Amino acid sequence: MKFTATLFVILLILLQYRLWVGNGSLTEVHHLQEQISQMEQENNSLKERNLSLAAEVYDLKQGKDAIEERARSEMGMIKHDETFYQIVDYTDIKSKPN
Repeated sequence: MKFTATLFVILLILLQYRLWVGNGSLTEVHHLQEQISQMEQENNSLKERNLSLAAEVYDLKQGKDAIEERARSEMGMIKHDETFYQIVDYTDIKSKPN
């Protein structure tokens, strides 16, 4: 009788050890859940970025307005027979130290 009680106590201790420290323990499960939530956040931000890139590609494929806007803003291009005026604010230049 004493032997079986001792055996059950040892078995209970081993099961508790595995629950708290061993493979598949509660701490490991908690760390894995944190990793899952971080990856889900990263996936959501990447999905948003992909959607905005897809919308931009669609705009560039559909019409010339998006292409013209890009050429004007990023490359400084102007249309044929169009005059470009650049206005410089000299107050900003004078206020900067040499």
